[in-house]
Amino acid sequence: MNIVPIRTEKDYQKALERLEVIFDAKLGTKEGDELEILSILIDNYENEHFPIEMPDPISAIRFRMEQMGLKQKDLVEMIGFKSRVSEIMNKKRKLTLEMIRNLNAKLRIPTEVLIQDY
Repeated sequence: MNIVPIRTEKDYQKALERLEVIFDAKLGTKEGDELEILSILIDNYENEHFPIEMPDPISAIRFRMEQMGLKQKDLVEMIGFKSRVSEIMNKKRKLTLEMIRNLNAKLRIPTEVLIQDY
């Protein structure tokens, strides 16, 4: 096992190739330990060089609605009147704190996503 820090794109590609070779290694073995350490190094490199931005609040709401099989009318109890839901979903009105709390509680969308500006 020759683990080295991942500093360059070349190091990253090499680490990915090695990960592919040892991917099915058993826990507690020499290769299993290498797999665990290599996975952490790759994850750290990817988080630093390929960050994934959070979706805007309305995209997150739409995605969650799709996952849960909800329609826009189902948001009335969380947001308010039907017209208000329409304004929110068309980005003509901002979410209020109460709406954010309701959406977080009922749709399980993280508040850090819902509080973003859009």
